[in-house]
Amino acid sequence: MAIFRLNHAVLYVGDLAASVAFYRDVLGFGYTEVGDSFKGGAFLRAPGSTNDHDLGLFELGAQAGPSAAGRSTVGLYHLAWEVDTLGDLVDLEQTLAAAGALVGKSDHGTTKSLYGKDPNGLEFEIVWIIPAELLTDADRNKAGVAPLDLAAEVEKYGREALSGVGISRT
Repeated sequence: MAIFRLNHAVLYVGDLAASVAFYRDVLGFGYTEVGDSFKGGAFLRAPGSTNDHDLGLFELGAQAGPSAAGRSTVGLYHLAWEVDTLGDLVDLEQTLAAAGALVGKSDHGTTKSLYGKDPNGLEFEIVWIIPAELLTDADRNKAGVAPLDLAAEVEKYGREALSGVGISRT
């Protein structure tokens, strides 16, 4: 198959300014100026990204209701962004908690994840992947999802441990 990666996501939001501030100030995205052709929208780039943009936001306004996806309609559950190091995940845990946006922490065996919600109530995941050379059979064969003990993961791998390549590749 020719598709190998998600290039960008576009979200409808209620309050564009609040959404841009959240993704910029909490998650570190950079705001990309694109001119008047996108009035009512903003394009943001993840730190270190070489994409034109990683996230597009389009304002619906205060009348917009919350997403019913997953409760009464089909729709997107969440997007997941990867961090470079386990220390980045630790830092984002503190940042998300301080912003009141941290809603969960999960150990998926091969990946360690934080879950948050933006000002629109849209959920996202931030993931660190165990490097292939450090994966054990216990990691690969883990059944289900467990609570994430981030301190134990840092003790095991270290703050500077780089995220691995997707688990589907070696």
